[in-house]
Amino acid sequence: MADTKTRERPAAVTLTEAAEQRVADLMAKAPDDAIGVKLSTPRRGCSGLAYSVDYVSEEQAFDEKIETSGGVFYIDGASVLYLVGSVMDWVEDDFSAGFVFENPNAKGACGCGESFMV
Repeated sequence: MADTKTRERPAAVTLTEAAEQRVADLMAKAPDDAIGVKLSTPRRGCSGLAYSVDYVSEEQAFDEKIETSGGVFYIDGASVLYLVGSVMDWVEDDFSAGFVFENPNAKGACGCGESFMV
């Protein structure tokens, strides 16, 4: 009998401590039916794809599920290929706050920073 070992594959996206805390903050005030927060890359903007973070109430078959200290974080199954190796951070300053992505797959971005292309 062959000894088979399975190793856990790394998550497609790494969340910084600040991003995990933001997920926790979002889940603390989430709608009752929310089971987590989901990242997707819908087609929009002048460069083609945008980052979208929303509550999710139902787990989809091909979504990647990442357990964080802040709650469950999902990545849309159709978006994973665009996001592999990315780092997601939460950044706040005096004038703005939002998720920021360091995406090694992005070949360019629009001038306003709202969308990217692969």
